[in-house]
Amino acid sequence: MAETTQLDTADLERRVKDVYRHVAEHPDEQYHFEMGRPLAERLGYPTALLDAIPADSLASFAGVGYYLDLLGDITGQRVLDLGSGSGTDSFAAAHLVGPSGSVTGVDMTPEQLAKAEQLRAGADVATVRFVEGYIEHPPVPNGAFDAVVSNGVINLSANKPAVFEEVARALVPGGRLALSDIVTERPLTQAIVCSAELWAACIGGAAQVDDYIAAIEAAGLRVQQVRDNPAYAFLSDSAQGATWTYGVKSISLLAVKPT
Repeated sequence: MAETTQLDTADLERRVKDVYRHVAEHPDEQYHFEMGRPLAERLGYPTALLDAIPADSLASFAGVGYYLDLLGDITGQRVLDLGSGSGTDSFAAAHLVGPSGSVTGVDMTPEQLAKAEQLRAGADVATVRFVEGYIEHPPVPNGAFDAVVSNGVINLSANKPAVFEEVARALVPGGRLALSDIVTERPLTQAIVCSAELWAACIGGAAQVDDYIAAIEAAGLRVQQVRDNPAYAFLSDSAQGATWTYGVKSISLLAVKPT
């Protein structure tokens, strides 16, 4: 059989939505990645911050690192969460910005959005809103946010440069991007890169770390800090194998839009 040389992006979207629909609706099932509050605690989320997040949101937490500390004090600021899922980081950011700030979460999976909105309404969090959209073209105005955040999502995009261009568009001058994501130390093979199944498993879409940083800077942002997240690990044998072979790992970083 000939090797596939092109990623089927429609198949990728279908697989990703399917995975994260199950994450929203069945957080107790087994996945290739760890989930829930114990993961968030191990990644470094402060206990007081986790206590401020609805428990059912945390149950579907599938992030890959903690990065909100990189933003410093964000009291009163406007935050955009790309790939907000069940809302864990959106609720965490809402706690940090306080009543004078605001958070907008964008996600493409209806079941995740529905869960996040139900939890938002139940917790009466007026400073958060969730909207349906793609991280490659989020439905938000230009220059509307002081900070953009994302956790373990951009690796799933087949057009990462477009994501970072949208981040730059959405940020005010001097605004910051803080994220955690999956990258690799060595480039993946073409067969892996063209497998929608492996992309949906957070492996196939992982960019080589230098290329990832270069894409951020090509969008006009300046990367100021990068750190590894050694507490994060995949669970499945295939994902662990890729970790050993290609140096697949989690990083957190901070980038700034020049003034």
